[in-house]
Amino acid sequence: ISPDQKTQAFKEVAIIRHPRIGEYAFGFITSSVTLQNYSEDEDLCCVYVPTNHLYIGDIFLVNSKDVIRPNLSVREGIEIVVSGGMSMPQILSTIDTRIDVRDRVRSNRS
Repeated sequence: ISPDQKTQAFKEVAIIRHPRIGEYAFGFITSSVTLQNYSEDEDLCCVYVPTNHLYIGDIFLVNSKDVIRPNLSVREGIEIVVSGGMSMPQILSTIDTRIDVRDRVRSNRS
């Protein structure tokens, strides 16, 4: 399995509430999808959360509104995962979530 060389595998860093209330998991948004329900469509993010090694992890479908987007680059996110969290900044700030993920990805490619 190889992603298209023109696309970025990890779109951006994400923090999701998991596995319990008050706990968070660090991961990467890999894509977005629309779930069509009976009443309305729901915008979801596919969030890859590394577990044991960089290539092993879980995929979560999380409502886009529930994804916390820290102001970190994908490179910084990978460094945090590889270092076991030792390179995590002391303070994390979030980016403006009113901007659609797809818009940010398009602007990153320009």
